[in-house]
Amino acid sequence: MCKSIKTKLKLNNKQKTILAKHAGVARHAYNWGLATSISEYEQTKKCPSAITLHKRLVAEVKSQNPWYYEVSKCAPQQALRDLDRAFRNFLTIQGRGFPKFKKKGKKDSFYLEGSIKIVQGNYIKLPRIGIVKSHEILPSVPVKNVRISKRADNWYISFKYENEPTHTAKKRDVIGVDVGINTLATCSDGTPFANPKAYQQAKKRLTRAQRRVSKKKLGSKNRAKAVQRLAKTHKRVSDIRADKLHQLTTWLAKNHSTIVIEDLNVSGMLKNHKLASAIADCGFYEFKRQLTYKCEWYGSELVIAPRFYPSSQICSNCGYQQKMPLNVRTYKCSECGFTAQRDFNAAVNLENYIYQ
Repeated sequence: MCKSIKTKLKLNNKQKTILAKHAGVARHAYNWGLATSISEYEQTKKCPSAITLHKRLVAEVKSQNPWYYEVSKCAPQQALRDLDRAFRNFLTIQGRGFPKFKKKGKKDSFYLEGSIKIVQGNYIKLPRIGIVKSHEILPSVPVKNVRISKRADNWYISFKYENEPTHTAKKRDVIGVDVGINTLATCSDGTPFANPKAYQQAKKRLTRAQRRVSKKKLGSKNRAKAVQRLAKTHKRVSDIRADKLHQLTTWLAKNHSTIVIEDLNVSGMLKNHKLASAIADCGFYEFKRQLTYKCEWYGSELVIAPRFYPSSQICSNCGYQQKMPLNVRTYKCSECGFTAQRDFNAAVNLENYIYQ
């Protein structure tokens, strides 16, 4: 089983410059490959492969741009492979758009492979770059390749490594989890997880930061600084949301043998314009994704109830089903008189789902 890690790098100015050069070469190769592929298709109705593009890149582009030789050859090679995969996804996966040209400062990243070694603790040796320091202690494992990316003026490194699953001791056999907006998750054992509502908390700061960007002159250094401040604010919102979800999913996977959740139609829920912002702020899709792989790590089982399973309408005491409008937050059974908080009742029904 593969496990991945992504951590922030501590860099000096010289290291930041060489990383920016690698990202720039990768971006240039990708854009050149995309322009060449479009031109080739218009003439021959065929799209060149990544290998063909790389041969032409070496023959036509590298000789005219000597700064290509200042970085690792892996960066432009992988950029052309990424372009080839983008074309294949466009042709085979419904909803994938046509590949777009990359812009400087937006999702800058590059790929490295070869002589990569974790020296000790939080130091890693990279080809053509040297030894760089990370913010976290890195696992002492062999590393075949890495991906380095830039986000809000900070550089991050990520890689995969082989890891054996760790089956932890479980405190409870089965638990149902009902996710919501006001409370991020309510468990059938009564444990609630508050929703940090990171976007709602930072909405005013984001608005002010965006206004400062719009008032700056295009192309000015002050505008670039304002854009960086806005990006850092967005990054903070994303990090708060991700941290809360990681805490929740790790606790569930480590301490429970079977976890039951609902198969939510997130894309359909986002069409409700009154609740779309709040729903997007919860990260429901990420919650399911994290639980899926963490259950494999810790030896748990993830059970997903069908999309139309009426967990909120069924009485968890007697099984009677009744209508429950969204604005009604307390479940009152008209058959047996049972009363419970709406989300807790739904969580208990999800726990009982596996026994049906």
